[in-house]
Amino acid sequence: MFLNEHLSKQLFEEAGIHVPQGVLLTPDTIAVPAAIRPPWYLKAQVLAGGRGKAGGIRRAETPDAFRECASAIFGMTIKGHAVPFIRVEAATDIRKECYLSFMLSRERKDLLLTTSRAGGMEVENASEQARPLVQRVPIDAGLHEHHLRAAFFELGVDKAHWAGFRDLATRLYASVRDNGLLLAEINPLVLTGDGQWLALDGKVELDDNVVDMRPDTLERFYTPEHHSPEETLAREAGLSYVELKGWVGILVNGAGLAMATMDLLNFNGLSAANFMDLGGAANRERMQRALDLLFRNAGVRAVFINLFGGIVSCAEVARALLAVLDGKRSAKPLVVRMAGFESEEGRELLRTSAHPDIFIASEMHEALDHLRRIKPADVPVIEFPFTEEAQPTAAVPFIRSGRSDGLGLGAGSNVLVQGITGKVAQRHVQLMQSFGTRIVAGVTPFKGGGDVLGVPVYDSVHEACRQHRIDASIVFVPAPFAPDAVSEAASEEIPWVVCITEGIAQAAMLSALKNIPPSPTRVVGPNTPGIIVPRQTKIGIMPGNVFEPGHVAVFSRSGTLTYEACARLSAAGIGQSVSVGIGGDSFIGTDFIALCDQVRDDDNTHAVLVLGEVGGSAEEELARYVRETGFEKPVISFIAARTAPPGKRLGHAGAILDEKTGGVVGKLQAMREAGFTICSDLANLPQLVRWTLG
Repeated sequence: MFLNEHLSKQLFEEAGIHVPQGVLLTPDTIAVPAAIRPPWYLKAQVLAGGRGKAGGIRRAETPDAFRECASAIFGMTIKGHAVPFIRVEAATDIRKECYLSFMLSRERKDLLLTTSRAGGMEVENASEQARPLVQRVPIDAGLHEHHLRAAFFELGVDKAHWAGFRDLATRLYASVRDNGLLLAEINPLVLTGDGQWLALDGKVELDDNVVDMRPDTLERFYTPEHHSPEETLAREAGLSYVELKGWVGILVNGAGLAMATMDLLNFNGLSAANFMDLGGAANRERMQRALDLLFRNAGVRAVFINLFGGIVSCAEVARALLAVLDGKRSAKPLVVRMAGFESEEGRELLRTSAHPDIFIASEMHEALDHLRRIKPADVPVIEFPFTEEAQPTAAVPFIRSGRSDGLGLGAGSNVLVQGITGKVAQRHVQLMQSFGTRIVAGVTPFKGGGDVLGVPVYDSVHEACRQHRIDASIVFVPAPFAPDAVSEAASEEIPWVVCITEGIAQAAMLSALKNIPPSPTRVVGPNTPGIIVPRQTKIGIMPGNVFEPGHVAVFSRSGTLTYEACARLSAAGIGQSVSVGIGGDSFIGTDFIALCDQVRDDDNTHAVLVLGEVGGSAEEELARYVRETGFEKPVISFIAARTAPPGKRLGHAGAILDEKTGGVVGKLQAMREAGFTICSDLANLPQLVRWTLG
């Protein structure tokens, strides 16, 4: 969650950092503030950069000029954002402008302290000789005096200002640490004529996961005025929603499949009006809220419900949909495609209802054809450039190693369940047991001594490991405690730890992951569907019925995208040697490279399928690894959210399309250079994989 300048300064002030006195105006309360003497600076409050260049920061010296500037700013749109507020401040006696920030870096996997003797727009235009100083601040060890001294000397100011800078930087760091901030930037940080350090402008990003865990203290910073009414309602309903500019409203279960659905519509001239992830719950209330959002959006002319039943039952979704409609006409045409778990039952329920506004599809092309037929003539035309990829070449036979144990997990693997007494954990324990997974122990602190579903429960992982050989642990522990649960398993050197939990604070998870070594434990996740070796063992929440034994290793950042892809492969007679969800968060354990290393000498794996997303650099790093190490096995790749708007979070914390890194163009180019076979449409995936395998 990004904060505007006014709220960022409010947070700074609460931390004891000096900020200019400011007053907030709305379009209905344009008044010259009596408490602030002229000249006044009027600053547009939007969640976008470049306010100054756009004319969103103005100086006024008279009341008439003040009102004229305020009216002009409230009438502006800055990078697509209307201006809901103006912050008014007095002029500041500036002697020097600098830059100071703390940022949790996804790329460098650390907290970074950045300082520069240039401030404002100048810091972005700094020459090679005047580049900012960037220091790593260890996530656990914290900020030290040497960090502060180096930062201060970088500013090039007199030593008389050291004490004030030290105090300010220390307070800013404490706010970052205590509030789980992903970014705290002061630009410019100014030194005033009376020798005071002042945060003249500020930008803060809160970790949404921390906000969810601490709504009593952090929810107050959410500002509906910076978001569409639909985005605010979706947030209140717990739905992942992003408004787009097309006409087909989409409702999908799972972020990865939602991204792929958005791309499929956009590339077929059926532009998406939104991104929406229904998530794992499909009851009447959730369906009601989701449809209300789409029905109230005037830009939505039809709704495409695309479901792949895994944990979610398509039959349950069908019942929920019919209950919401309650025999009445739908506000907009509904196109429903169902596949996977209980999809036939779901389609039959919809067919029996004979609802006049529901078109039922079992295949994606049927849904697309119907949307083309009902496409209104007056909808906006939005072009999405599409690049045809080169045809794959047949795989070169690799040298057999005589090894075929993949990740070292199979039918004989013993599994521990952390958090086994929880309701969700017990549901999945039953499903894993039905699949054939050998669950030999469970752990819930202070509940040891009993059993759950025939599995003995212990108070600690240490006690469980003393009684059983544990090959893998699966973590079903609430987000605030999950990083510690992962660390506990690693301390016992369990070979694999699968962290299902989502919504973990990013800094907390990064800290846990950094402290895994020297333990040999490999962590999968968090926010992962888990690991499955078809017909042998399932350590996760994926629907086991869509996977079949074979020779393609599938590594993915998305659960539902994995199910969709593997179901298509299995239906075409192409099985999988193993499937692993690496997790959708910004900071994860085992990545694509580590997994490819695991199957590099596995004779049972003949090819690797990588299912990626926008955001981060995991796919580019894998391409570099394949190219530099001469990885012998063919790699097929699919990237979701190729048509995503920059800067938007699409369900997964890691799926943020930044304008500078993690973009689709860079990912695709890196993959082409590494010789990947790139799949642009999941419908063609089986054909490409078969062709690649030869």
